[in-house]
Amino acid sequence: MPSRSDDPVATALERAATLIEQDVRALAAANPVVLIDGGSGAGKSSLAARLVRRWPVLGHVQLVALDSIYPGWDGLDDGAERALEWILRPHGRGYLGTWRRWDWESEAEAESHAVDPALGVIIEGSGILRPSTAGLADVRVWVESAEASRKTRALNRDGDTYRPHWDRWAAQERRHLERDDPRALATRIIDVP
Repeated sequence: MPSRSDDPVATALERAATLIEQDVRALAAANPVVLIDGGSGAGKSSLAARLVRRWPVLGHVQLVALDSIYPGWDGLDDGAERALEWILRPHGRGYLGTWRRWDWESEAEAESHAVDPALGVIIEGSGILRPSTAGLADVRVWVESAEASRKTRALNRDGDTYRPHWDRWAAQERRHLERDDPRALATRIIDVP
């Protein structure tokens, strides 16, 4: 079994976390907002987890995964809009935000979670970086990875739960790329093998 240092994906994500940590530190803000976008399986969640562990601002950071907000397999755009209305706009105005978890099994909204405007927040998920959200974020990250690599990682991670939905989710991601050009909105582009 290869060590973590032999894993090119882990190495790329560690380097990326270091760069983003430096970006956040350079802001000198008490409550920075970081958005991490990219295709399914690109490494967004792993990158966000690394960034949480090395968060350079006093206090903890709040992490929100859009996987917890998307309203089902056809909800990429709705999930990003919910994050905008429930988290980003209130946070930007200094108000407490509240988002509701999507229960994938019951296909309904579940419990609510608060987002403290005094603390930093990381939102990661496909579709989050778009013109309507970019101006509300201090650091905007696009994670670039080839579709074949992403698909392998995503299906290895989620298996038969995701397999029947890959194509319809990928179509939503392509629409997001064409319409919103998240790469052009990014302040940091990360390449993951």
